[in-house]
Amino acid sequence: MPKIADLETPCVVIDLAKTEANLARVQAHATANGYALRPHIKTHKLPRFAKRALELGAIGITAQKLGEVEVMADAGLTDIFVPYNILGDTKLARLAVLNDRITISVTADSPDTVAGYARTFLGRAKPLTVLIECDTGGGRCGAQSPTQALALARQIAQAPGLRFGGLMTYPGRGKFAEADRWLADAKAMLQAAGLPVDRITSGNSPDIWHTGDSVVTERRPGTYIYFDRSQVEFGAATFADCALTVLATVVSRPTATRAVIDAGSKALSSDTLGLTAFGVIRDREEIVVASLSEEHGVIELPEASDWPRVGERIHIIPNHACVVTNLFDAVHLVDGKGDVEAVPVAARGRVD
Repeated sequence: MPKIADLETPCVVIDLAKTEANLARVQAHATANGYALRPHIKTHKLPRFAKRALELGAIGITAQKLGEVEVMADAGLTDIFVPYNILGDTKLARLAVLNDRITISVTADSPDTVAGYARTFLGRAKPLTVLIECDTGGGRCGAQSPTQALALARQIAQAPGLRFGGLMTYPGRGKFAEADRWLADAKAMLQAAGLPVDRITSGNSPDIWHTGDSVVTERRPGTYIYFDRSQVEFGAATFADCALTVLATVVSRPTATRAVIDAGSKALSSDTLGLTAFGVIRDREEIVVASLSEEHGVIELPEASDWPRVGERIHIIPNHACVVTNLFDAVHLVDGKGDVEAVPVAARGRVD
C-alpha cells in the first residue's frame, strides 16, 4: 500500500481515525439529545462516508443538488433531502425520476416553486414531499414570516401531487435561539390551521453542540465530518479534530520570513469564511497561509527561520473543508498504519 510519502502534492489527505471519531461523536450527541441526524454530504461527497453515517444511526442524508442525489442514489442511498428550490422543466423531470426511485424530499420558499412541483407531480402515483424553507436569521432563502410559511403550507397541502413535509431552516451562525423561536411560532400557527408539522429540520455544524430543548426534530450538519479552521474559530472543534488537510510542498524560500508552497487558490480555495488568511499549518497553527495566487500559497513566518526548507512537505488545515473537497478529483484516506487509499470524489462538481 502507498504511504503519504508517495503522494504528489498538492493533494487532500483524510485521517480516517479522526473522521470516524467525528461521525461517532455527533451521532452520540444526536441520540442523547433526542433529534434525528441527517448529515449533509456536501463536505465529503463520498458514498462510503454517507453509508457510514447511516451505520452509526443517521436516518438519511442531505444533498444540495440533483447531481449529488443521483450519485448517492446510484450508490444505494435511499433517503435523501434536498434543501433547495428545484426549478426548470429539465430538473423537475429528473426530480420526478428520483422520486420514483428513492425517498426524496425538497424545499420551497415561493408560490412559483410550489407551482412547478405541483405541475410536475400532478397525476403521478407517488407524491413529492415538500418542506417550507424559513429564513430564521440566515439572510439567504426562505419564507420571511410564519404567516408566509402558512400560506405556502396551504398551497402545498392543496396540490394533489404534493405532500406537506414540514419546516426547514439554515439559521445564521449563533442564532439558534432566535431560529427556534421563529420555528416554534410557525409550528403553532400551522397546527392551529390544521396542518401537522411532523418534521422541523435545521443546520449547521458550528452550532451542533447548542441543541438543548428545541422544536427542531432533525439536524443536517456537514462540515463536522472533517471540521476545519473555521469550525475551530467558531468553537465547534479543536485543531486535533480536523481530519482533512491539504498536503503541500515548500517550493521556495525567497526570504528568511517567507515560504512558498505549491497549494494556491486551486487547492485551498479563496473562500475565507470571513477569517484572515487561508489556512494554518497543522501542529504549528499559529502560522498561517497569508496569501494565495492560483498555484502558490505564501506563508509569512512571524520571525526569521530556516524552517521549513525547500522540498519539505507540510499539512495545511484549510479555512473551509467543503470547497476544498470540490477542487480535487480524489482524496487520500490514511488509516492508522499509515496506508493510503486514493478515492474518487464521486459527487465532485455536481452543481446541477
